Amino acid sequence: MALKKYKPTTPGTRFRVSVDYSELTKTKPEKTLLAPIHKKAGRNSQGRTTVRNRGGGHKRRYRIIDFKRDKHGMPATILSVEYDPNRSAFISLVKYEDGEKRYIIAPEGIKEGDTVISGKGVAPDLGNTLFIDEIPLGTTIHNIELQPGRGGCMARSAGTYGQLANKDGKYAIIKLPSGETRMVLLTCMATIGSVSNSDYNLKVIAKAGRSRWLGKRPRVRGVAMNPVDHPMGGGEGKSSGGHPRSRTGLYSKGKKTRNPNKPSSRLIIGKKKSRK
Repeated sequence: MALKKYKPTTPGTRFRVSVDYSELTKTKPEKTLLAPIHKKAGRNSQGRTTVRNRGGGHKRRYRIIDFKRDKHGMPATILSVEYDPNRSAFISLVKYEDGEKRYIIAPEGIKEGDTVISGKGVAPDLGNTLFIDEIPLGTTIHNIELQPGRGGCMARSAGTYGQLANKDGKYAIIKLPSGETRMVLLTCMATIGSVSNSDYNLKVIAKAGRSRWLGKRPRVRGVAMNPVDHPMGGGEGKSSGGHPRSRTGLYSKGKKTRNPNKPSSRLIIGKKKSRK
């Protein structure tokens, strides 16, 4: 999927870079696979704001995605590649031989008319979902399960993928997009290929209004506030600052947030790439 640049006829298009959606094959979603979304706008069950800078945004409907791919042994034909406002990746509408339609995460390079299948003894071709035990070493995979039968929950956003590095006993060793290396049970399933829309991270919003369409409200920097409002506020001119921290005083850069006593920590072999 290519990027699209605009002629600067207005201030909002001068620096805008967006994904070229010309390769998408359908503009209207499948009605039987839609569900309503009730917007929270960063509020909890008591109606109090727990996440700031959220609200507004265009009305959306949720596309019900099949992350489990549990119709084993039944081929499905790709009917379309579509845009999904609820995720960065594109989605594909598939139709099984028995007539049932489902949405799946679209792999990079999938086309209308292609056939995908899931289950045991399936060839490791693009878009097919296999048990990790049957996937060859070095294969690029996405939509990876953490628990057998639960459905894929890793490597689902645009352009991401994991790589099957090794198999050891009842575990497979997978290198994830974050740089983390972890063990996953061989009885879990994963889909062959990388996730579509790999240029998503290169797009430029270009104007504040487009962020508002996405449900993002303006965010005020901590150093621009007064000392009463933020630990990094106050000072003469631009002399304020200090170590980056949140409004509640927690360090926001470098502080480890994962619970070291979490049971799944034993499955993590290599840590994530550090940001420098």
